[in-house]
Amino acid sequence: MDPNAVMQQAPGVGAPGSGDNVATSENEAMGSSQAAGYNSMNGNVVNEAGNATSTENGTSLGIESGAAAGQELVDGSAMSGEEDRLWNIVKANSSDFSAWTALLEETEKLAQDNIVKIRRVYDAFLAEFPLCYGYWKKYADHEARVGSMDKVVEVYERAVQGVTYSVDIWLHYCIFAINTYGDPETIRRLFERGLAYVGTDYLSFPLWDKYIEYEYMQQEWSRVAMIYTRILENPIQQLDRYFSSFKEFAASRPLSELRTAEEVDAAAVAVAAAPSETGAEVKANEEEVQPDATEQTSKPVSAGLTEAEELEKYIAVREEMYKKAKEFDSKIIGFETAIRRPYFHVKPLSVTELENWHNYLDFIERDGDFNKVVKLYERCLIACANYPEYWIRYVLCMEASGSMDLAHNALARATHVFVKRLPEIHLFAARFKEQNGDIDGARAAYQLVHTETSPGLLEAIIKHANMERRLGNLEDAFSLYEQAIAIEKGKEHSQTLPMLYAQYSRFLHL
Repeated sequence: MDPNAVMQQAPGVGAPGSGDNVATSENEAMGSSQAAGYNSMNGNVVNEAGNATSTENGTSLGIESGAAAGQELVDGSAMSGEEDRLWNIVKANSSDFSAWTALLEETEKLAQDNIVKIRRVYDAFLAEFPLCYGYWKKYADHEARVGSMDKVVEVYERAVQGVTYSVDIWLHYCIFAINTYGDPETIRRLFERGLAYVGTDYLSFPLWDKYIEYEYMQQEWSRVAMIYTRILENPIQQLDRYFSSFKEFAASRPLSELRTAEEVDAAAVAVAAAPSETGAEVKANEEEVQPDATEQTSKPVSAGLTEAEELEKYIAVREEMYKKAKEFDSKIIGFETAIRRPYFHVKPLSVTELENWHNYLDFIERDGDFNKVVKLYERCLIACANYPEYWIRYVLCMEASGSMDLAHNALARATHVFVKRLPEIHLFAARFKEQNGDIDGARAAYQLVHTETSPGLLEAIIKHANMERRLGNLEDAFSLYEQAIAIEKGKEHSQTLPMLYAQYSRFLHL
């Protein structure tokens, strides 16, 4: 596989802005995550209404749904009794995280050299839990162990589509690239892809650190200086450390090595535009007693400024960026420190942490920076991926901003991946689609509740019937009640039947 071809592919259409925390032992075992361009956020879902595929935190490409990818033994090897037992559990309940992790462990123990088996179980697991960046890393490590670099790249590409807003997965991918490819431009492209999504994340410092370290190794001083400049524009954790390191770095190199080609050109233009000295001024200068030449350590470099003065000016510009970023940091630090679990986990979050996310989103929405709003929602929907209320809020926020592509994308991820088993999200989807003219989509959402997620749910029957009434389809509306009543009559001691009769009677007399 051509690394240039792979790493040039942007995960979406133009990602705005430029982080998640580096993997810890707990995070590695679970998950992580954050809007870029904005065709591209956590996951990859093809909306049932035919929307274009886009990349956000969500499912990974080319994977069958969960346990369905499981028990087909394509390599002819037999399964152990324990593997068979665990496969049956996850096939019956694909949301059983503990059974999945036990199955992964059992497969790795028994099939260390059987990459086909390992691929099958990781593909199935990650279809259900695409935000678990630690398992994407383990999957890539398995591929690397058998020496298939093309497959390693393929896994990482799927990973950054599955959990696009994870600093950790981009960090692992970049480390792999540094260790694998010799071409600096290939490696830089990958860093830039990742930073486009996570570079403004409050916990993005591990990826920035690795980028600085890489350019130090290349001795590309102007690139190092530019990375520091970009960091200082953003209110991220450890900003004070970066500003101190930048000042030390700037003082250690000649200014000519720090400036990019564009900055050098701009300085030259400034010199050319500066007023010339008059003849009298030149003569007066020549007649002045000059200090010993050996003591002249500063020379004029632009518009009459010495190099020391130019350096001071160069640092001062970045100090203003730093101060502005620190000012915003003071506004969000309370929200950020209250985020105890920024990565994905199947265990419930505390009420305090859930409320903090709502309060943080309220603040960022009031601030009015759309880029920040989308990225914070994407970060939130890693930690809060299992909570429909945040998906609903995201969809409504994007709708209110006129960003219907993002609204549809978020709704597709919610209904197809993250909260697909909860009737609440499908009832919301039905109403949202009806209001936006997608009547077939609305009916499909109701039907999913009737037949799969919550058969006989009274709320779904009432809402579906009310929609059909609004559309003028009274016979269809009546039929929904009559079918539900017939089903409930067949049950012993149905608690729903009396309420169904009452609702139907009320409906008939509207």
